[in-house]
Amino acid sequence: MKDFTPNNKKTDQLDQLSVSNENEKLTTNQGLKINNDQDSLTAGDRGPTLMEDFIFREKMTHFDHERIPERVVHARGSGAHGVFKLTKSLSKYTKAKFLTDTEKETPVFIRFSTVAGNRGSTDLARDVRGFAVKFYTDEGNYDLVANNIPVFFIQDAIKFPDLVHALKPEPDNEIPQAASAHDTFWDFISLVPESMHMIMWVMSDRSIPRSYRMMEGFGVHSFRFINDEGKAHFVKFHFKPRLGVHSVAWDEAQKISGLDPDFHRRDLWEAIENGQYPEWDFGVQVIPEEDEDQFDFDLLDPTKIIPEEVVPVELVGTITLNKNPDNFFCETEQIAFHPGHVVPGIDFSNDPLLQGRLFSYTDTQLIRLGSPNFHEIPINRSVKTVHNNQREGYMRQQIDKGKVSYHPNSMGGGCPFQAMMSEGGFASHQETVSGPKVRRRSRSFVDHYSQAKLFYNSQSEPEKMHLQNALVFELSKVTIPAIRERMVSQLAYVDQVLAANVAQKLGVEVQALDMPNQSIPADADPATLQSEEREPETQYSEALSMMNTIKNTISSRKVGFIMANGADGAAAKELMITLEGKGAVVEIIGTSVAPITAHDGSVLVPKHSLTTTGSVCFDALYICAGEQSTLQLMNAENKHLVLSFINDAYKHCKSIYFGEGTEAIYNLSNPSMRQHEDPAIITPEDADQATKFINAIANHRVWDLELERNS
Repeated sequence: MKDFTPNNKKTDQLDQLSVSNENEKLTTNQGLKINNDQDSLTAGDRGPTLMEDFIFREKMTHFDHERIPERVVHARGSGAHGVFKLTKSLSKYTKAKFLTDTEKETPVFIRFSTVAGNRGSTDLARDVRGFAVKFYTDEGNYDLVANNIPVFFIQDAIKFPDLVHALKPEPDNEIPQAASAHDTFWDFISLVPESMHMIMWVMSDRSIPRSYRMMEGFGVHSFRFINDEGKAHFVKFHFKPRLGVHSVAWDEAQKISGLDPDFHRRDLWEAIENGQYPEWDFGVQVIPEEDEDQFDFDLLDPTKIIPEEVVPVELVGTITLNKNPDNFFCETEQIAFHPGHVVPGIDFSNDPLLQGRLFSYTDTQLIRLGSPNFHEIPINRSVKTVHNNQREGYMRQQIDKGKVSYHPNSMGGGCPFQAMMSEGGFASHQETVSGPKVRRRSRSFVDHYSQAKLFYNSQSEPEKMHLQNALVFELSKVTIPAIRERMVSQLAYVDQVLAANVAQKLGVEVQALDMPNQSIPADADPATLQSEEREPETQYSEALSMMNTIKNTISSRKVGFIMANGADGAAAKELMITLEGKGAVVEIIGTSVAPITAHDGSVLVPKHSLTTTGSVCFDALYICAGEQSTLQLMNAENKHLVLSFINDAYKHCKSIYFGEGTEAIYNLSNPSMRQHEDPAIITPEDADQATKFINAIANHRVWDLELERNS
């Protein structure tokens, strides 16, 4: 476990409000001790329940009202507490104190989420993942409401209700849940070319992450930094995971959803409980205001990235999650984010999607949490005491003293005073804004395909194949041929080979769409415009492919040890110690969960049986050495389970280590193992087997051998 004892003001604040029931007597909400919580008060043993039973009424009334509306989007979430540590001052760009003082540690809470499904849906849906961060700074709360994908489907917030309505279960039958593979979603997308860049990301492996701990976070929008001199820079925010960016296979995701729909939630919780604290490097792309027009895209367009080859990401700090919530509802469910929660030194751009979000988030919290006082819920409270003239409302908790609740005033001595900028008072960035009132998209927003091409061209061959297969899967669920045809025609603007391959598997032809106008009339309807063909400044970006991610650690990787009675206990324990010394998590899988007696008489206790888990829940497998164990694993009852387990892991390109005496299992496994040279298959003939196994796990998968493995 890491030695990590941060000074966290927020968790200290929450600890003061936490209550333990240990060794305490049961009470009502008024503090009255309860003598009997098992029986209602009745008129006689078999008589009617009495209205005067205030204990029953209090308990039942609270139960009847204990559910709050789930979020319309991002309903399914998990979260944790942590700290942000600045390693490089950004005082050149911003006056935000938590980004300028390298001696300061800022408490944070991060909530990860899926977008489309309800609270009870699976973690493994193909979906965008939310990556929302609340910084509890000394100047007030700052919310960076990010995603694991750096762009979005639409350019203007007025289309957000349409997007979500199309994505959600269809209203006539409420099908499907947590899935975009249906008619209404693709009908909408096929008519909205600005979505094509986002579609490339969502259909890629980025949308089925291995873990919340292994996905990037992006602020999506261009924000502004403001420094002490009032100079502004545009900024894009990034979170880069220390464990690298990794995914699961789509087939694997579907199986995990059946075996453990809480896979990501459990993974995050267990990693923190085990002291394997998730970490991200926090980075920024900073662009001087005067360089705003130096790109071949508009910085205000939320469907565009700034390639890292054009503006490198400067890493300036680290976020570490080190404490699980004490109560999921009170913290993870009630936390309220809003991109309008900023601090001095951070301001907004004119991105039309961001501008709409500045209204939407507060409006959502009012209905979901039931009161304008949602900021007083403990998880949402600022670590800085609040002073203003806002009063009353549902569930008011802060007790404001005195007569005065208005400004200006003399009776209260003018308090609370307005703060000057030199005292940390927030003032919006001054910029000149002029122009006619119009409902019209900027001409600079009309290029919809060049960055979709950039993303696709930057993928490795296995990633391209996965993306193509995802499109085929999704569009195969579409029942209206015209929608399929429109979509493959849109894909042709991204890559003609991609479009042709998808079209062939769908049984449709690629229809030519009208090419865009080269000049755009001032009164043109932007919804009818398509992008002109433009080449991006960079044709390829290494940062967009997961093949180039971190592959030098097995920290927190889960390795399954398959064994039965008679296993070589000494060999298993030696490998276990080696793997755990590198930070991996080892879990024993038996034919049942009964204790296993090893060949040397030692006893090992399985956490799983072959019927209660699957290879999809592990990063690698070790088939434990021992001829007696092999005989039991290969008996009539277990043989098909063991081989299915191993062959599934092989299909998903994982590392498998066959110990001494397991030749019978190896020989009956997928014959492709013996036909192709494969660095992730370790046998007793290999030299330095443990090192080879560790290197294979660190490399995540051998995606480049996927076709050979499954041939």
